[in-house]
Amino acid sequence: MSNEITVLDDGHPISFTFDCINAYHGGGFPGGVAHALKAMQAAFPLLSTTPLERREVEIVTAFSGPGGRDALEMVTRAVTGGRLTVDKSIGGTHVINDPPGPYVFRFSYRGKTVEAVTKPGHVKEEFVTLGAKPDKTPDEIARHEELKAEMAYRLLPLAGSEVYAASIIFPGFE
Repeated sequence: MSNEITVLDDGHPISFTFDCINAYHGGGFPGGVAHALKAMQAAFPLLSTTPLERREVEIVTAFSGPGGRDALEMVTRAVTGGRLTVDKSIGGTHVINDPPGPYVFRFSYRGKTVEAVTKPGHVKEEFVTLGAKPDKTPDEIARHEELKAEMAYRLLPLAGSEVYAASIIFPGFE
């Protein structure tokens, strides 16, 4: 269950696994898919005790990677619905030197907002350094691809709350 999330689509439960989200994404950025999945897993239970209506979730994130975007879209349809905003200012400038870097997600649902911020140690410095390097050698490209997959498969067995610290930042109306 640690690699799955369930939401409602017009009252009907629909579940998404990492594998189906990653297939929709195309597989190029599995670490981003895993991060978005873990952020949703950490945050959604604080927004409601029941699965969320997927088309009512609004998202602001500092994370602009395609794996994360596609995961958020598949689960919530926020890109299609115009409910996803990338705002780099809500994160740090660098995940290692200015945590949490881009790994910040704010989910709003029915007047309540929860922020999920990655916990230290889930993004390796080598991954960040290689990702930012222009003109990578073929060996560096291959290594970066390995690190993307390694991150995803390292995060997947963990509960969302082990990867992301989630807290209510606007309580809404209950």
